[in-house]
Amino acid sequence: MNIITKEMNWKRVLIDYTLITFGLFLVATGVYFFKMPNNFSTGGVSGIAILLAGVLPISKATLMAAVNMLLLVVGFMFLGTSFGVRTLYGSVVLSFFVTFFEKIIPLDKPLTNEPLMELVFAVILPAVGSAILFNYSASSGGTDIIAMILKKYTALDIGKALFCTDALIAITSGIMFGVTTGLFSVLGLLSKAVVVDNVMEGINISKCFTIITDKPDEISEFILYQIKRGVTKHGCIGIYDNKEKSVLMSVVNRAQGKLLRDFIKENDPHAFVIITNSSNILGKGFRTPM
Repeated sequence: MNIITKEMNWKRVLIDYTLITFGLFLVATGVYFFKMPNNFSTGGVSGIAILLAGVLPISKATLMAAVNMLLLVVGFMFLGTSFGVRTLYGSVVLSFFVTFFEKIIPLDKPLTNEPLMELVFAVILPAVGSAILFNYSASSGGTDIIAMILKKYTALDIGKALFCTDALIAITSGIMFGVTTGLFSVLGLLSKAVVVDNVMEGINISKCFTIITDKPDEISEFILYQIKRGVTKHGCIGIYDNKEKSVLMSVVNRAQGKLLRDFIKENDPHAFVIITNSSNILGKGFRTPM
């Protein structure tokens, strides 16, 4: 491996862990400031900690760390070393953030008197943070590990897998903290599954171009040398006019897609272009979630 490749790998690792840390910060913020004060048990280790804290004289941050360490062992067994390292990082950093918040901003009641508004933040912040973590093959630990194992070995996507693992926790909160809190927890759980999947798709969205054109060389050169993406070319015959044409296929990101669309419109207005969205692209130059 040459020096340039090593430097690029280190930059990628640095970027990955910066984004993972940001995702963990979002999760910790939603958990500590909105879930815990309201006893919203929408699943995850934070939900387990909220339930256990109701019967054990131990801080929720400590309970989160203990359960996370136990489930990390399961993650190493089923998901491999790379996942385990990133999830170990996630578990430690998440516990650090929650403990840090607990020390500098102690809370003994909700921030506001609007439980529905707080539920929105309790769902959106951890869901967005979890989506970022999943996108970089990481996790905040806990039931996320079980969800990723289910995704790996079954046809379930992340959202449905999370729902399966967290449903029992949400239902139990209704028994321990009352019907109102239980209903809020179930509502939050349902919302979380939807938000995680949609955020992950939005992060990874790419534009897939299928271009039927009489000017394949000009468009191919633009794709290769201007927006620096790959392109595949093959011949075809239009049945309507029985003329030979070329079909170009290329996958680009959103910004590149706009440039390509504008170029085709200006240089080959008679081209037939099909543009589709995809959030799962496998191959060089693209990142796809686990």
